[in-house]
Amino acid sequence: MKNKITICTGLVLFLIGFFFSCSSKPKIEVKVSSTPPPQEKNTPQDSENLPPVVQEQEEITTLNEETDVSEPPSNSLLEEAFISYQDAQTAWEKGDFETALTALDAAYGLLLKLEIPPDSPLFQDKNDLRLLIAQRIQEIYASRLGAVGENHQTIPLVENKYVLAEIKNFQTKEQKSFLEAYQRSGLYREMILDELKKAGLPEELSWLPVIESWFKVRAFSRARALGLWQFISSTGYRYGLKRDRWIDERMDPEKSTRAAVKYLNELHSFFGDWTTALAAYNCGEFKVQRVIRAQRVKYLDNFWDLYVMLPRETARFVPRFIATLLIINNPAKYGMSLPRPNPPLEYEKVSINKAVKLSTLSKSMNLDNDELAALNPELRHDGTPNYEYSLKVPPRYGTRTTAALNSLNQWVPPEASYIIHYVRRGQTLSGIADRYRTSVNSIARLNGMRRVHLIRPGQRLKIPARGVTIQTQSPPKITAQKDGKMVYSVKRGDSLYQVARMFNTTIQHIKGLNNLKSNILRVGQKLVITSEKPPNSITYKVKSGDTPYEIARKFGMNLDNLLLINGLSRRSKIYPGQELWVLDNNH
Repeated sequence: MKNKITICTGLVLFLIGFFFSCSSKPKIEVKVSSTPPPQEKNTPQDSENLPPVVQEQEEITTLNEETDVSEPPSNSLLEEAFISYQDAQTAWEKGDFETALTALDAAYGLLLKLEIPPDSPLFQDKNDLRLLIAQRIQEIYASRLGAVGENHQTIPLVENKYVLAEIKNFQTKEQKSFLEAYQRSGLYREMILDELKKAGLPEELSWLPVIESWFKVRAFSRARALGLWQFISSTGYRYGLKRDRWIDERMDPEKSTRAAVKYLNELHSFFGDWTTALAAYNCGEFKVQRVIRAQRVKYLDNFWDLYVMLPRETARFVPRFIATLLIINNPAKYGMSLPRPNPPLEYEKVSINKAVKLSTLSKSMNLDNDELAALNPELRHDGTPNYEYSLKVPPRYGTRTTAALNSLNQWVPPEASYIIHYVRRGQTLSGIADRYRTSVNSIARLNGMRRVHLIRPGQRLKIPARGVTIQTQSPPKITAQKDGKMVYSVKRGDSLYQVARMFNTTIQHIKGLNNLKSNILRVGQKLVITSEKPPNSITYKVKSGDTPYEIARKFGMNLDNLLLINGLSRRSKIYPGQELWVLDNNH
């Protein structure tokens, strides 16, 4: 038995890394040609606390009617692995952790035997099942490490010296911010409570934005976290928050709340108690895991065992939250008088498919200039995107909005008023500021920098365009060839990293293609860039004024598909003379 646990311990360390690298996918489908797994059983108190991945798997698991019957060995092994996974689930529900881990170990062993090519319909099934196995192993180990008793389902409100220190801060130097945040909470808290109730999470979590953002939907931290719930871009993407030229859903109160609820639910399932889960919400799962492993104990008694070992900001996060709850629950005890919360936001949604400036639309509807912007904070330029979007408008303004839209011209947002500079060895921020005729403070403010003396080679800096004339960058010197290859001419300041990003490829691919032994480039050097021709496609030469959106529409394609087959992203630039693959609808 001990040997089995040792095997699974090694396995979980390997799988944890894989799990978090994959969990940015918004949905997980497990498609196998076997009977779908039965609904997972759970106790009444946990009936709505299932981890998000498990909930999604239960809802959308379907038979794959298009399974390739030419691969019976792989299909059989995959089905056997899934049965082992189901056996592990049954054992876990009964509290038999040893059997559950043994079955998961067997399931993973079967997956290792599977050699499935990437173009097989079973390839994604294998990866999805591996993800589920990884998550289940984490949950089993978390349940063994998790605290027992009340810590598991509640947030214990203790008044130790750390919490009292944060209460004093809220009573003094942070009192104004605290009271304003409490007042703003009324705009969103009713909606947040609804989402927490749906997920079966503690209602106290609705006060988390007080210490995260002071309930400001556009709050932006030095760690580049944004919104009510302070998501960094990668974590936001991991939980389905979209970000493009037009919108950033981290600032959407509803969507970011749903993402936060999923994240908190997952963290609680992983760590087993709310105080530790909240610490992980602030600094990330792996950092807290490292602290837990450093303790060399077989259980977590409570969060305060970890407190002194956590980073300072994270260590303060939990006592600040507990202090917030204590004050809100009994303000008189702490000498505080809380203001009346603002009434909840009221609005209706109108589906539009046109880019318009919100101030122009507000004027045509006789609304205050900032009313639509306040209802739609996720719009980065206070204007709607040029694709389908649900615009929030005041109640009973739906018909008036549609009529006003028909009378407005299409709006094009301004280009960003900054240029990008990559720091080179030996450069200083003051020297960079002099070069671009701006100030150190302006660069620091635009990049959210606290320490202006610490920059590193390769760092990407936004340089404000105020006071200088920004010239459009000349397109790279590219020679397109009929065999799908492009030849790029290296210009001054280029690096392999920049060229790889420009063409959405990798440094290794470029080096291998051009037989490069080092990363050093010469001005004027020719680099071959390849592009594989997709099936049923033809080439299109980009004309002056073309955009990916217009090209996709011209050929009846989805924009994302056009970008995908050409190795582009929504941030990529295209240039006149460049050849792109487009799908030929006649074939």
